[in-house]
Amino acid sequence: MTSISDKEQEVVNEFELFDDWMDKYNYIIELGKSLPPIDEKHKEDKYLINGCQARVWLHARMEDGKVVFLADSDALITKGIVALLIRVLSGHVPQEIIHADMTFIDEIGLKEHLSQTRSNGLLNMIKQMKLYALAFSKTSAK
Repeated sequence: MTSISDKEQEVVNEFELFDDWMDKYNYIIELGKSLPPIDEKHKEDKYLINGCQARVWLHARMEDGKVVFLADSDALITKGIVALLIRVLSGHVPQEIIHADMTFIDEIGLKEHLSQTRSNGLLNMIKQMKLYALAFSKTSAK
């Protein structure tokens, strides 16, 4: 099983292949396009992430003790960003997700290349994913 930090390093390595941020943005958009469609029943307000410039729906479920995230957005860049987060965090046990440091975001320079509202949205996506993991850790501990 690939660890979260291994997945983070894979992302860092991929981003190092691009010379400029236009290429990196295009890559992020392509990642978003590869995100599997989310069930329409999860495109309700209760799945929306607060504080995002675009609308982002995030749903999580437990499968074999691991958290699986599903998401969608009505903006291409945002959809790509959430696809990146899902790639790194989905398929891990709640404790791993809760303790993930997410340093790859700074290493690839993502936050500094986003507008303030998108940067806040990114932080809110991570926060929501960790909150899902925390909730699942509490229910599985019972």
